[in-house]
Amino acid sequence: MGLTDDARARTITSMTRSLGPLAKTFVFTLLVPGTVAGYMPWRLKGNADPVTGLEAWAALIIIAAGIAIYLYTAFWGFALIGGGTPAPIAPTKILVARGLHRFVRNPMYIGVALVIAGQAWLFHSLPIAIYLACVLVTAHLFVLFYEEPTLSKQFGEEYERYRASVPRWIPTLRH
Repeated sequence: MGLTDDARARTITSMTRSLGPLAKTFVFTLLVPGTVAGYMPWRLKGNADPVTGLEAWAALIIIAAGIAIYLYTAFWGFALIGGGTPAPIAPTKILVARGLHRFVRNPMYIGVALVIAGQAWLFHSLPIAIYLACVLVTAHLFVLFYEEPTLSKQFGEEYERYRASVPRWIPTLRH
């Protein structure tokens, strides 16, 4: 026996709800973090050759860790768990306090910063390091003046409890 038409429609609706945030997160990832952590450092490196040997491997591990942190947080945390995206125009429907968000409130920014830092190291690039500092200051100000007030309005006391127990930038392993 197959699915009834009603069950089939519910399954399709459920899949569509999951695919919408995933597709939007994919597009956002290409446009924003792809530009901030990929295109801009690539432009700033100029003609610099990458370092070699163990130093190159260490830099690549940092880049890979940053990518993994971003992808895990954006796709699993925001799209699948939160039902939204990292983009302010399509936020999550629930407060995401699971996964890496149990240890630090802003793991995606940390992931992006690691990708940029790894590239600064890989190319021994002062321009990329300066760019990283600018990205960090910009992210911090965005979090302080937009994200935190917006989340406080959207989730109220739930967010205030979360904010009181989980650090903004330096991960804790207490949770």
